[in-house]
Amino acid sequence: MYETQAEVEALQRLLDASLAGGSAQLRDIVHGDRILTARDVVALLTGMKVITVATVTAKGEPRISALDGHFLHGTWTFTTDGSAAKAKHLEARPAVSAAHVDGETFALFMHGRAERLGSDDPGRAELLDHWTRHYDSSPFDWGDDIRLYRVVPTWAVGYAADRTALLADRGLA
Repeated sequence: MYETQAEVEALQRLLDASLAGGSAQLRDIVHGDRILTARDVVALLTGMKVITVATVTAKGEPRISALDGHFLHGTWTFTTDGSAAKAKHLEARPAVSAAHVDGETFALFMHGRAERLGSDDPGRAELLDHWTRHYDSSPFDWGDDIRLYRVVPTWAVGYAADRTALLADRGLA
């Protein structure tokens, strides 16, 4: 867990505001013991998780793909090669949606913008260290134009089919 108390509190405010501003249908589904807190999300999303990331083409058409995602500092981080369509979409239109869905058990849905982490980004060294430890190699060794992104979220909702059972099952209760 890399999140500071301030990051957990900011994520909780985002989760609360997103759910409160969501549609009636969303609130009919995500309520009571189906709501994940920021602390729940951080604990459940430790390590690499497969995420789906949606971008938008120049024609406004959605495109989605699966990636390795690491939830760090209260948001998703991911990599892609600069030659990938996703990288080209993000360069021109950084709007992004990302989701991790664990069957019918739990999910985190997030919208925002993808921010490419440059060599001068103050958080890049820590993120790169995490990724390198996880894969036993630096992502930047995987190709000539590997790009590291983080999602700057503007909306997020955490869902559990049964929060109490989920947390107990994962040893988090």
